[in-house]
Amino acid sequence: MLKIAVLISGGGSNLQSIIDAIENKEISCSIECVISDREAFGIERARKHGIETYLLDRKIYRDTLSDEILKIVDERVDLIVLAGYLSILKGDILKRFKNRIINIHPSLIPSFCGPNMYGIKVHEAAIEYGVKVSGCTVHFVDEGTDTGPIILQRTVGVYPNDDAKTLQQRILTQEHKAIVDAIDLISKGLVKIEGRRVIIY
Repeated sequence: MLKIAVLISGGGSNLQSIIDAIENKEISCSIECVISDREAFGIERARKHGIETYLLDRKIYRDTLSDEILKIVDERVDLIVLAGYLSILKGDILKRFKNRIINIHPSLIPSFCGPNMYGIKVHEAAIEYGVKVSGCTVHFVDEGTDTGPIILQRTVGVYPNDDAKTLQQRILTQEHKAIVDAIDLISKGLVKIEGRRVIIY
């Protein structure tokens, strides 16, 4: 069974989708811990389901935050899942967990991603640009920001009457499915990385 750690920064709706999928036996994995870099409702979601939680305030740990996370997860989990986690992982954790950290981003990478592109800002940019299609991307995490190999993407239409919030909600529905699907594929050993390409068997 795949052992995962879930990192969050907010409400934890993607975390909840993973919890639900595990409890409904849709995926074969266990959440060993949930780590948040700030006070967040997602911590309460985890505690409600008996999952061990850690609050590592980014304002306190600053440049050592990634190292503190590594101390918790090293030799304990197989995969780290960034589910609305807003701090940037760096240093040894990226080496120790190379190709074992995944993130979900609320756009079709490489559009509307990178530094300072998170949350509602992503959808505001998509609306402003006038794209007809947006969506979400699950990708492996590397040393860059939203630059790792893409595992899967889900699309939604962008309609003339959309604003950033309506688009965000429609994409969030797809995020909930995509993150679960990605974990499922990895747990079954169906994901292989060849350069920048991710092959799904």
